[in-house]
Amino acid sequence: MEFKNTFRVESSRLREWDYSNPWWYYITINTKNHVEYFGDFVSAQIVLNDLGLQAEKFWNEIPTHFANVELDYSVIMPNHIHGIIIIKPNVETPYMASLPLGDIVGKFKAAVTRWANKNGFSSFAWQSRFYDHIIRNEKELMNIRKYIVENPLKWDLEKNNQENICEM
Repeated sequence: MEFKNTFRVESSRLREWDYSNPWWYYITINTKNHVEYFGDFVSAQIVLNDLGLQAEKFWNEIPTHFANVELDYSVIMPNHIHGIIIIKPNVETPYMASLPLGDIVGKFKAAVTRWANKNGFSSFAWQSRFYDHIIRNEKELMNIRKYIVENPLKWDLEKNNQENICEM
């Protein structure tokens, strides 16, 4: 079938990297068409609506579902989420492979979508993919943390600037 590769989008992921490796990953997950489903800014602060609060809750619960995962800095924005996921070595069950980053993010997205569909947010949808970056050193980590913390402060200035939206 020739059409299978016709509309294929090239992955931004490193081909030689095993995304179940214990490591620090910076991710951005966007809503479909960048619709502002999670809340709004009031007096320069984000005010999460019910869906935004649930997204935040499900995000913070990731380590309870994946014993070898920790979370670092994160922020829920009106139409996207930035966060740092740490996949640790699986010491409790060393014979089992760690869950790949894509599976962790996929299960988070599915949980939010299920809640949205059951609670009056039937039009809610995610972009089909997500952006990830392997954090290579402490300087990168500090810069990413600063970006996450400052992201809400820049919302009014940058929310409509296409260069500031991670496309996947």
